[in-house]
Amino acid sequence: MTAKNDTLIDFLKTRRSTPVLQLAAPGPDRGEIAEMLTIASRVPDHGKLAPWRFIVFAGAAREEAGEKLAEIVKADDPEASPERLKLERERLTRAPLVIAVVSRAAVHPKIPEWEQVMSAGAVCYNLVVAANAFGYGATWLTEWYAFDERAKPALGLEADEKIAGFIHIGTRTEAPFERVRPALDDIVTWRGEA
Repeated sequence: MTAKNDTLIDFLKTRRSTPVLQLAAPGPDRGEIAEMLTIASRVPDHGKLAPWRFIVFAGAAREEAGEKLAEIVKADDPEASPERLKLERERLTRAPLVIAVVSRAAVHPKIPEWEQVMSAGAVCYNLVVAANAFGYGATWLTEWYAFDERAKPALGLEADEKIAGFIHIGTRTEAPFERVRPALDDIVTWRGEA
């Protein structure tokens, strides 16, 4: 039997996402970001395809992307209120750092596309956990622009790529609250004896 890592177990038992509006500066520096991305990349990846990549939005790049999102909204609704357009401009500025995890899942002769998509999801979660391990708050979001084809070029995606998630990272302004978790009896089916 291998040694139990009580520190890691305690961390995972209490890990919480931080609401995006409770994330503030400072965010991680470039070295910390590189370490977080290295950790995030250590996920199951059948076939070693790396069917995902990262787009790091920091500094003014967050505002530039927000302007493009506001333009999309304005094109759809020329009467959009100034408040709505402000909301869209600020989508990627609510935290000091936003990292898009991009799924590059594609048809492969041996590796099911679904497994590739799941690998990108694991990257998102690992990135949130890595940010938490560095002492930052983080949350994994997908909002309308993750699914809008017109937003892809504005965010730096290729036509065949999809957003798996936007990971917002920053310093917590308050402790995240605990939420109700499902009872194991409601989510576990036992087959056989353990």
